[in-house]
Amino acid sequence: MDHSHHMGMNHMDHNSTMAPHHHPTTSASHSHGGGAGHMMMMHMTFYFGFKNVELLFSGLVINTAGEMAGAFVGVFLLAMFYEGLKIARESLLRKSQVSIRYNSMPVPGPNGTILMETHKTVGQQMLSFPHLLQTVLHIIQVVISYFLMLIFMTYNGYLCIAVAAGAGMGYFLFSWKKAVVVDITEHCH
Repeated sequence: MDHSHHMGMNHMDHNSTMAPHHHPTTSASHSHGGGAGHMMMMHMTFYFGFKNVELLFSGLVINTAGEMAGAFVGVFLLAMFYEGLKIARESLLRKSQVSIRYNSMPVPGPNGTILMETHKTVGQQMLSFPHLLQTVLHIIQVVISYFLMLIFMTYNGYLCIAVAAGAGMGYFLFSWKKAVVVDITEHCH
């Protein structure tokens, strides 16, 4: 596997007198240098361990079972918060909707009857505090979602379980409050 693009080198001809750059083929991971004398192994397969697990930032390294337990709880809570934030944003959006308009129009019914179908149109103003708040909360939600994705991409089994379990618990705790409205006039289900 050629990784010379990491070093800014061009692909070399096999007949070159310079030795090509090789990665060990027996390793399930390859290393990415983090600076002078700092070498972390990036796992490319799922594993369960707690030694040298980098968590989002180079200075945040898990090395003990206690640190992994703390990271598990923190990631679990972050995933729960993410699910709660999604539900909270939906709730805030429903509360901040303005300019509700109802439109009725006749539609043919059974046996030649005429039915009145009512549609609700909801709008929101762009330059308003609720929209600004929604924008800030959206940014926070996107950042948290990328953090959770990057945590999952450590391939550490404990951290992956924390992400999935936290998201599941958050959904369980917060989504039951979500109002389910069924529009009986909706034709596309």
